[in-house]
Amino acid sequence: MKKITINSVASYAGVSKKTVSRVLNNEPNVSDVTREKVLKAFKELDYTPNPIARGLARNRSFIIACLYDNPSKSYITRLQSGALEACHEHGFNLLIHPCELRSQALLDNIEQLLQTSRVDGLVLTPPFSDHGELVAFLRQKKVPFARVASVKLDDESISVRSNDEQGAFEITELLIELGHKDIAFIKGHPDHSATEQRFNGYRRALAEHGIEYQEHLVEEGNFSYHSGADSAETILHLDPRPTAVFASNDYMAAAVLKAATQMDLKVPDDIAIAGFDNAPIARHIWPGLTTIAQPVEEMTRLAVEHLIEQINQGDNGDEEQQKEPLQITLEAKLICRESTAAPKS
Repeated sequence: MKKITINSVASYAGVSKKTVSRVLNNEPNVSDVTREKVLKAFKELDYTPNPIARGLARNRSFIIACLYDNPSKSYITRLQSGALEACHEHGFNLLIHPCELRSQALLDNIEQLLQTSRVDGLVLTPPFSDHGELVAFLRQKKVPFARVASVKLDDESISVRSNDEQGAFEITELLIELGHKDIAFIKGHPDHSATEQRFNGYRRALAEHGIEYQEHLVEEGNFSYHSGADSAETILHLDPRPTAVFASNDYMAAAVLKAATQMDLKVPDDIAIAGFDNAPIARHIWPGLTTIAQPVEEMTRLAVEHLIEQINQGDNGDEEQQKEPLQITLEAKLICRESTAAPKS
């Protein structure tokens, strides 16, 4: 059987080899009619491009690396899902690369990744999104990157995030409007920028409704189930006990719900509980958790899409477009479930 090559596709479609290459790499400057003609040739000839040859021809790997350091497996899965969708759509592969933020060898780790995997760009997820030293290192190396859920915005990088501060405000306001005044709060991991944003939203809601902030109602967590359980141990034994708990993510909120149940407290009658992220656990436990749905998949998908666009612009020598900043903020949505209600008295 004759091997189908890029030349075969060009001849069959009646276009140049360069045009086929542009369609393969999803480049601009190809008319819709011509693109459809080439795509039809791919299908009819059952042509599968050789990724190694494609990379060598353009001195590219067609690999995007996604850096993460997060205790939530569901959050990582959602990040991967959005990134994979964008990569597959544009003919790229995705490399998932775990790192430790506080490791002394972080930059050495990243440099080794760049040398061994020849990645074309990096997606920085929390807590790397706002790591100044890492961002400066990538700029020095002239490595394209995009940031997900970053708080710090600048004029030189792609950033896609949701409004965590507003989401936390809305969920705290919901509890207040239900009649709660003593609302405990469990913070997230101190290295994550979302932690401060969610805490700010909680405090803003209290202030706007004339409720005094009580420091003893705030516990330090780290986004893990175990830290939620430790925080619950303190909060649920306060005297007087708060009538509501807002945890910075759903896993910590689920731990509070379990601890309350073990103490024979009824949720939401004796204590209302809310979380953040709309992780699978929020709808799989009973009562279901009131939470904020963060568009994690959409954030990562958009970040990767625009990163690939930037990479392709760099290949085409379009330096002006390549430097154009892109900052997108998506809406976080309040989801009310059975874990919140008005206090009994």
